[in-house]
Order: sequence, then structure tokens, then C-alpha cells
Amino acid sequence: MFQGAKVINKSEFELLFIFFMYIASIDATYIENYSYLCTHFRITECLVNLVKNKKMNKAKSSVSVLFMLFSIFFCVCLITANVLETKQISIGGISLTGGLIVFPVSYIINDCVCEVWGYGKARLLIWIGFAMNFFFVSLGALCDAIPGAPYWTNDAGFHAVFGLAPRIAMASFVAFIAGSFVNAYVMSRMKIRDKGKNFSARAILSTVFGESADSVLFFPLALGGVVPMEELPKLMLWQVVLKTVYEIVVLPVTIKVVKFLKLHEGEDVYDNGISYNILKIFNI
Repeated sequence: MFQGAKVINKSEFELLFIFFMYIASIDATYIENYSYLCTHFRITECLVNLVKNKKMNKAKSSVSVLFMLFSIFFCVCLITANVLETKQISIGGISLTGGLIVFPVSYIINDCVCEVWGYGKARLLIWIGFAMNFFFVSLGALCDAIPGAPYWTNDAGFHAVFGLAPRIAMASFVAFIAGSFVNAYVMSRMKIRDKGKNFSARAILSTVFGESADSVLFFPLALGGVVPMEELPKLMLWQVVLKTVYEIVVLPVTIKVVKFLKLHEGEDVYDNGISYNILKIFNI
């Protein structure tokens, strides 16, 4: 029956395996043939390889608990920054937005994720943050548009917080996407170039490039024609400088967090040969 049998491919093996399992369950006399099939076509080895492949594919497409926690923290920082942006603050005589308190943290989280889990996971993180931020802003705008109850007397205050002008909202989203992906790209490419060394340098430089892209897009799009053109470069420069200083101040903490994550997760991804297409969201 099996004389001259040839090696079969994966699809043929799966069909034969299912067929003989079914036949063997009906008639015990076929068990001998089933046993021969197992020996002749090395079904045990094939099954082991299939299980290994499934486990590897599952590992590639899954995320850890710590990555989920970092994603939650990232989204909270972005949403909090949106709320705090509505207040103008003064630090050392320099006028800034309240979002400066928390927004740079999102870049630090981006650095940690890209350094440990790679660009693919950072790309997923950025799009998750964008989606959650957009959801929050949309619900705030919807609630702001609904007339308040007769006894409600705080319409002006609520509108000041949640009535983000469409122009500013759009500028914020565009700048966030550009700045975050520039930050992640610089982190990834510098890690490959430096063979994993000089984390501090790439953490700082990625922030400089990312924040520069963010500021160059946000201020002209959101405030062009509102703020004098000669003032825009100053605003952009101060944003980049102060956020970079923020990164440098907390860098010792960032280094410790990265070391802990690498040790705990057993991950230290190098993005060799990957696609940097920002739209390949689930290619992690």
C-alpha cells in the first residue's frame, strides 16, 4: 500500500492525518496502517514543529502585562496633557502651557517601549494613544455642544476645558503623530547603528528631533495668524528646549526603568530588516 511513498507537504500531511484519525476511530484494523503512516511520514516531528510555530507566532503577536501598563500610562499622559493645555502657566517669566508638566512623559514612555520592545510595539503604542486621545476629545466636544441643564451655571468653564477649537485639535493630532514617530524612528535607527550602546544619547536626541517635529507642525497650524509670526519661532524653541531639559533631568530614572524592563521581560529588540511604515499597526 505504501510502496514508493514520497515525502508529503504540510497541507497533504494535515489531510492524511485527519483522515486516518477518523478511520482509526471507526475500525481498529486500520490502526496498523495509521501507525505506519506516523512512522513513514514522521508525523510526530511534524506535530512538534507545528506546535512550535504556533507558539512563536503567538508570542510575536502578543503583548506583555507591563507593555499594557505602559500603554495605559501613555494614554493617561496624553489625555491629561490635553486638559492641562487649557491653562497658561509662567515658569521663570516664560509663558507656557500646563501640558508641559506631563506631555514630555509620553516621549519618555515612547523611548522605553522602543528601546525594549522595538519600533513595532512603539508604533502600536502611538496609534493606541492617538485613538484614545481622539475618543476623549470627541466626547468632550460632543458634551460641550449639548445645552446645559437650566440650573447649570458653569458653561463657560466647561467650554474653556473641553471646547477645543477644531483647528487646534487637528494641529495637535497631526503634530503628535509626526513627533512621536520621528522620536521612535530615531531611537530605533540609533540603537542599530550604535549596537545597543549610548542609550542616553539616543534618548535625548530622539526627543530633540521628535519635539522639533511636533513644535514645527503644531504652532504654525494652530496659532498661525493668531500669534505674530516673529513670536512663533521663540515659542517653538522654548518648547523644544524645556522638554529636552525635562528628558535630561529624568534620564537617570529612565535608564533604571529600561534596565528593569529588559531584565524582567527578557527583551532587547533590534529592529533589523523591519518596515518603518507607520500604517502597519499590527505588524509587531
